[in-house]
Amino acid sequence: MKNSNYIINGILIVAVIVLFILQFTGGKAGTKHSETTDGVADSSGFHLPIAYIRTDSLLSNYNFYKDLSDEMMKKFEDKSLSVKQREDRLKKEITEYYQKLQNNVFYSQERQMQEQNRLTGLQTELEKYTASVDQEIKFEQAKMSQQLQDTIVSAVKDFNTPKKYEIILSNAGTDNIIYADDSYDITAEITEFLNARYVPQKK
Repeated sequence: MKNSNYIINGILIVAVIVLFILQFTGGKAGTKHSETTDGVADSSGFHLPIAYIRTDSLLSNYNFYKDLSDEMMKKFEDKSLSVKQREDRLKKEITEYYQKLQNNVFYSQERQMQEQNRLTGLQTELEKYTASVDQEIKFEQAKMSQQLQDTIVSAVKDFNTPKKYEIILSNAGTDNIIYADDSYDITAEITEFLNARYVPQKK
């Protein structure tokens, strides 16, 4: 009898534990399922406070960038022409030197060496001038890039006042964003905003 009572009591205890577990886990599972379902339903209209700008498209349509690029190109062409003219003059003088040397025009070895040293000095000057032009062009390019960046950043801050977005990303090709929904693309809005506030300088 005692053994049978132990068995019955054990079964009852197990049954109570099982019912207890089912009661609480079942309720939570049902709630979790309901929350998940509701979450999915609600997320269909959810929009993150994030946007991105396609930089390549922005720059190709930004009037300030076009004007800066034209100005930079003119400076580069002017400097390149100046270097080319100096190179041509030096080449001409070197050619004349070898013609004189071939025709024994120089009166003495000393006079020949003087002319050769003069041409070597001109070559050194040309190399220095070319290097300085290269540095000047790089400096102008960096200055232009910084000016452009400052202008765009300042404009985007104004565009985002009052705050509409928590984050505005910059993207060129797929450098930073591999995929994003088109609804997050504000390139056209930013371009329009930038061009509206840009006033070209009178020349």
